[in-house]
Amino acid sequence: MRWFAVIVAVSTLLLVTAGGLVTSNDAAQSVPDWPLSYGKLVPPLEGGIRFEFAHRVLAAAVAVLTLILALWSRSRLAWIAVAAMLAQALLGGAVVTLVAPKWMPVAHACLAQLCFGIMVALVFQPVSTVALRPVPVLAAAALFVQTILGAAARHNLTGIVPHIAGAAVATLIVMWAGVHVLMHHMENPPFRRSAMLLLSLTFSQVFLGMGAYISRIMAADDPQPMPMMISFTVAHVAVGSLAFGAAIAMAIVVGHGGMAVA
Repeated sequence: MRWFAVIVAVSTLLLVTAGGLVTSNDAAQSVPDWPLSYGKLVPPLEGGIRFEFAHRVLAAAVAVLTLILALWSRSRLAWIAVAAMLAQALLGGAVVTLVAPKWMPVAHACLAQLCFGIMVALVFQPVSTVALRPVPVLAAAALFVQTILGAAARHNLTGIVPHIAGAAVATLIVMWAGVHVLMHHMENPPFRRSAMLLLSLTFSQVFLGMGAYISRIMAADDPQPMPMMISFTVAHVAVGSLAFGAAIAMAIVVGHGGMAVA
């Protein structure tokens, strides 16, 4: 069952990445109806419709996999994942069919990140109760707040300055959490691996964010999204999700004394 949870978590990450591709290619409104696409199960696969339709198909597949996992594991967390996926689908449909305010696609992006975080927690969920420690939890919370700021900037709800300032604060908190774990538990392989993974992903995310920002400025006058800007932005979204997942994994591993990882 744990390997199936890994498959569902990877599929959810692919779904988040697909959502990044939709936004980066300006394809968010390429299909005006929901749940059908231009009144059909399969619309003409051209232009931005390709990205939007692929995102919908992947979302349906992930929802089915999540339901299977919940029926199999019968855990409360798995059913929370099902509820989050359902809410995400309805919110996505509202964004498409309504004249949605700017906060709605931001909420859609943040809920997608939360869905992935829940899936990671399901992968690392131990049998016994986890005594979560404040420092790793703070790192995960800081990265999730950074997700909110990033989505707000991307959908023009706020400017870029809060996102940049949040990145600096979140990076410092992650460094504090990761170094704290390394200093006190260097001899414990699960602790050490989880901390090193979190630090590596976070630093990679910082450089990808710089690349996404610079490439967006360079392509500001272009008539359509450029491949370099799309690549940096989507990678920034994907690695940001991985960093958030790594923070959740470290919090569970440290809270369970390292026994959550075989």
